[in-house]
Amino acid sequence: MKNETILSGKYEHLPNTWDEMFDENGTIRESYSRFHSFFSKISLDELDQMNDFAIQFFKSQGITFNVYSDEKGVEKIFPFDIIPRIINQEEWRLIEKGIIQRIKALNLFLKDIYHDQFILKDNVIPPSLIASNENYLREMRNLAVPSDIYSHISGIDLIRDEKGKFCVLEDNLRTPSGVSYMLENREISRSLYPSLMPENKVMQVINYPQMLYDQLNTLSNKKHPVIVLLTPGLYNSAYYEHSTLARLMGVELVEGRDLLMNNNKVFMKTSKGLEKVDIIYRRVDDDFLDPISFNQSSVLGVPGILEAYKKRNVIITNAPGTGVADDKASYIYVPQIIKYYLNEEPILKNIETYQLENSEHFDYVKKNITNHVIKKTDGSGGYGMLMGNSADDIEIEKYFYKIKKNPSNFIAQPILNLSTSPCILNESMEPRCVDFRPYAIYGAEGIKVCPGGLTRVALKKNSLVVNSSQGGGSKDTWVI
Repeated sequence: MKNETILSGKYEHLPNTWDEMFDENGTIRESYSRFHSFFSKISLDELDQMNDFAIQFFKSQGITFNVYSDEKGVEKIFPFDIIPRIINQEEWRLIEKGIIQRIKALNLFLKDIYHDQFILKDNVIPPSLIASNENYLREMRNLAVPSDIYSHISGIDLIRDEKGKFCVLEDNLRTPSGVSYMLENREISRSLYPSLMPENKVMQVINYPQMLYDQLNTLSNKKHPVIVLLTPGLYNSAYYEHSTLARLMGVELVEGRDLLMNNNKVFMKTSKGLEKVDIIYRRVDDDFLDPISFNQSSVLGVPGILEAYKKRNVIITNAPGTGVADDKASYIYVPQIIKYYLNEEPILKNIETYQLENSEHFDYVKKNITNHVIKKTDGSGGYGMLMGNSADDIEIEKYFYKIKKNPSNFIAQPILNLSTSPCILNESMEPRCVDFRPYAIYGAEGIKVCPGGLTRVALKKNSLVVNSSQGGGSKDTWVI
């Protein structure tokens, strides 16, 4: 039995769904041909060994995450599937071009709404989008930011529709996470497929930390600026990523207590004394960044750091206030934002989205709730959603009661058939839904997109929720 291969069994292609490896006739897609040929020779014994290697790798690296719905509150090993998700060069060029276009437009939008607000005066978007947005920081009004860049590090969440076309699910312009998983996934693949990856001409992602360091360097006039990564601390769910990135970039990992202000300049405490800091890559949310300007009870940030930023004595990435451009209410208007600032059609389309403060949209969604998912505009991690096709009447009634209290805080989208990718589950190959988060870095010399990204997997059968905090996993992404 163990001499059989994983491909000996039948692969059940889901109806009306784009599968990454197989077309609707069960034929291998061209981009997977070399991988399929290699994998067809792998016995189940060898497969078990490969899976064991991946599990042991994550354990040895201490790569864990919290499933917040788990009452025990224990940390779990991050699930990894050894079959990569493969994207061909033509597809990647489209993704890269679309991401660059989107980030350019959203940065122009951020500059405009914090300065002249032409887009509001021209009635392209409603003023209420800004006036009622909790992420819009009045402290950033009329403040010139270095190089006019607000979101330096971005993660754009993409999905494929049933025809295989990439669409944008969400923009992450504040403190996007997941890069460490992308890097660790690639390390595993390099060990599992040492000859196959060069044969497929897989583009590199392991130079992301160097790319990030180089792009941050362009923001300063200094030849060798002092860069630090500001973390909320050890108990933050992304702390492993913070420490990994700091180590690979060769910069200091600091907490708020490691920094102090002097004459509106930021200094880092070191064994040799104080050292002036030029650039802060912060992974602390706006609310906790400066207790003087924002949340007074915060002990995670640095008192007075916003004043140093205003006086251009320090560069903060991403800039405070970027969240106004990436919540789900703003997402609806990104196609108009692209047309307004760039005079271009969007390369990557949005998913059709309904505003529930609009009475017609509200009535339509309620009548057709089984075909829709409802999300909070400030929600994340897959929490707080209503999946209309799986909720019962009582759940739906309770959820709509919440919506009526504050309809502007909710949007609805059609429940889409996310593309599937083959996964190894119980020594068989089964399709599971996936999304894709590529990462882009905006420096003074332009935008660079890392050729790969994080493919997240909904490991539960028939689930569309890919978030690791709710039991999802990931796989390596090969751009060939």
